[in-house]
Amino acid sequence: MKQQANLIRAGQVIEHEGRRWTVLKQQIITPGKGGAFIQVEMRDLKSGNKTNERWRTADTVERLMTEEKEFTYSYTDGSNLVLMDPETFEQAHVPVELMGDAAPFLQDNMTVTVDLVEGEPVAVHLPQTVVLEVVEADPVVKGQTAASSYKPAKLSNGVKTSVPPFIETGERIVVRTEDASYVERAKG
Repeated sequence: MKQQANLIRAGQVIEHEGRRWTVLKQQIITPGKGGAFIQVEMRDLKSGNKTNERWRTADTVERLMTEEKEFTYSYTDGSNLVLMDPETFEQAHVPVELMGDAAPFLQDNMTVTVDLVEGEPVAVHLPQTVVLEVVEADPVVKGQTAASSYKPAKLSNGVKTSVPPFIETGERIVVRTEDASYVERAKG
């Protein structure tokens, strides 16, 4: 189905120059002169090669329809995720690269959503948030108000984030998987 280039979003699958691409990132760029354009970083589904492409906002691209299917994450085997179909218990091998920056947030037995185009996996989506432990957090600076600033912290999966001053090492927090941002203290 045709769609305007300015509607391209990360995770979509498009057909361009006879090949299928999964969109990794998109950004609208407005230069000082001339019209705005869309800068898209995408990966070839067959070869795995990445490329950048630019379209004018009025251009149209061919978007392929994807089917979503839920799987349970089992383990990582080299460069593949081993996922289990919760209905048939069959295993599926999906390239880790399809997860992009979200890979460190994968947890045992996590339910993930896989986008398929004609049965071929093209993207893996994690739940919006996960609970992780803070393994390193800077001490609060005396006189620092709670509203003024967040402090750096390191999570149990090795990812760095920023947390409010009252969060200490050893606490479990809820984190957004798309950008590693702090949401709240974990309950319980």
